[in-house]
Amino acid sequence: MIRLNDIIERVNAYLYLSDADVELLKKAYVYSAKVHAGQTRSSGEPYLSHPLEVSWILAEMKLDVSSIVTGFLHDTVEDTLATTEEIETLFGSEIAFLVDGVTKISQLPYTTKIERQAEGFRKLILATAKDIRVVLIKLADRLHNMRTLEHLREEQQKSIAKETFDIYAPLAHRLGISWVTQELEDLSFKFLNPGEYQKLSKLITDKREEWEQHVDEIKALIGSKLAEFDINAEVTGRFKHIYGIYRKMQTQNLEFDSVYDVIAFRIITGSLRECYEALGAVHSAWKPVPGRFKDYIALPKGNGYQSLHTTVIGPFGERMEIQIRTREMHNVAEYGVASHWKYKEGRLDGGGTEIYTTLRHLLEWKDIKDPTEYMEAIKGELISDVVYVFTPRGDLMELPSGATPVDFAYAVHTEVGNRCMRAIVSGKLVPLSHQLKTGDAVEIVTANDKHPNRDWLKFVVTSRAKTKIRAWLRNEERTQSEIVGKSICERKFKQHGLDFHAMLKNGELADALAEFKLKDEKELYLAVGYGKISANDFLKRVLPTEKLDSAPEKELRIEKIIRTITGTSESGVLINGYNDVMIRFANCCSPLPGEPITGYITRGKGITIHKNDCPRLLDVDDARRIDVEWDSGFKAQRPARIVVQCVDRPGILSNITSSFSSSDINISKAEIHSTDVDTAVGTFDVVVTDLAQLENVMKSIKQVEGVRSVERMLEWERQ
Repeated sequence: MIRLNDIIERVNAYLYLSDADVELLKKAYVYSAKVHAGQTRSSGEPYLSHPLEVSWILAEMKLDVSSIVTGFLHDTVEDTLATTEEIETLFGSEIAFLVDGVTKISQLPYTTKIERQAEGFRKLILATAKDIRVVLIKLADRLHNMRTLEHLREEQQKSIAKETFDIYAPLAHRLGISWVTQELEDLSFKFLNPGEYQKLSKLITDKREEWEQHVDEIKALIGSKLAEFDINAEVTGRFKHIYGIYRKMQTQNLEFDSVYDVIAFRIITGSLRECYEALGAVHSAWKPVPGRFKDYIALPKGNGYQSLHTTVIGPFGERMEIQIRTREMHNVAEYGVASHWKYKEGRLDGGGTEIYTTLRHLLEWKDIKDPTEYMEAIKGELISDVVYVFTPRGDLMELPSGATPVDFAYAVHTEVGNRCMRAIVSGKLVPLSHQLKTGDAVEIVTANDKHPNRDWLKFVVTSRAKTKIRAWLRNEERTQSEIVGKSICERKFKQHGLDFHAMLKNGELADALAEFKLKDEKELYLAVGYGKISANDFLKRVLPTEKLDSAPEKELRIEKIIRTITGTSESGVLINGYNDVMIRFANCCSPLPGEPITGYITRGKGITIHKNDCPRLLDVDDARRIDVEWDSGFKAQRPARIVVQCVDRPGILSNITSSFSSSDINISKAEIHSTDVDTAVGTFDVVVTDLAQLENVMKSIKQVEGVRSVERMLEWERQ
């Protein structure tokens, strides 16, 4: 276990601690030991080991004393009887703010996991916007938790690893902290795909000795070539991290032996001029591979990364990746935002401007209420692969890889996106779905009568574009539904000789609105327009029964369409305690009994049932959503799809199908195919009674020897 003195020595090496600093660190350590006394981690270790390790990681980032102190204290408010007020009294307002910023919101009554996750991350980003150290402390906390994840239950491992892979690793990348990014990716990969991780780890271990010898030879050759040009530089060689190798194998469909740049070499020079001189020296020795040169010095990445990248045909005929940068650039590449920290001053210097831009973008989504939409927006902002394009004025703009002219238009301004008519890329007219490439010059032509199209959601990739398009579509749908609902109400009241608007004005409808929990007439229009309530039901609260029963005029066609949602269906879903409505289940998420669900009203098709976290719900106006629940007394079978990755050997398919039969589950369809020499993937369409039965059979399949992974696949994940 890391000791207090180890941390003090590490911090003193770059900060030159005063006596007061040392006393503050000791005081925080003693306080943490006191309040965590008797607590243990899942591994059985004393809980104090965790804050010590977190403080050590922060020292590796070379952060200031307040950050290291917060490392000792970061869990005190959440996991002990300590309070923020007590922390402020003992350690000051600055440290109290940092501790509160990284404290989870577990005390609040959030009903779903995605809601808790969204609100926790929202709080983190809001605190980070005030002080960048909050997110660095959170990353250190997450990194140590990932290092000890094997002590948790498998379901917890998967859940935490998925969150880490989707959010915290990309966040570390956007903040430019490469070593944290790579370790978080590798650890997430280890728990999300243990079979592939172990297989790749063994292949790397078997080749390591050969690689290390190769590295030494190449370093010597590069060093001698630089000496010829009178360039004094440090040459290092590094192995690409495990997930980096796996990602390259997957994206380029390569076998392990075909991944040519497992080893990358770095040349660290003393000046900017020597970077380009070193590039010339390398290219004079070995032929560069066309199209593989990137100048991130002239065009830095959004996280501040700068370096020259080139790939050459090396001395043994193999492709060799070489990165060239100054010492300062190297520090930024390794430590990102932390390399800009001005100790004692509590701020970032000018080099952190790009990183604050990232934080501002994350902050833009703080007002999104739907937790699923919020998390999707955050993940979209954290996409790491980017392209660089030019505006008509020559300004450089960074967009995610795969971005389209529509994404570009919304990045310029919301109204440019909403009125986008066509796009001209590098002088040529292109479809709005055209994928932009680095170096493209993009011009958007707008028109006042043009509006967003729902089909745009199929190809845009930025969070901004998706959110703005959905907002426009929902607003348009709401406007139209208000018009429909208002028309129906006016006509229904007129059929009975009533003046709807006069009754609204003089307050005669106030009690009826309150009974339906409607704030005003607009909510009434929406409820009627969407079919959540009928105008007849509303009239029943206003007219005597005998008058309501008098023959009305023929109902409108739109009323007939809306009324179809009251058809009957045996579905196993209750709506407001009744089961006499037309129900259909969404194919995109295939909800199973036992999963939290939401319904939304679809004219002419009744109520569609989705999982609460289904991304398709993001396109739906909240006014169309309706509370639903499973009927616990109803038994039915629902479809599900399971994907199994396993060793390709005789007999394993029989063992897998035996797991289904022993769980009393029928297979309606099965497809098996080989992906490489010893790996096969099986897709099984089955019918189950509920989520518990599906999870049990997946657990059973995982126990089959040779099975590497078992996952449930949803329709939206395949699109």
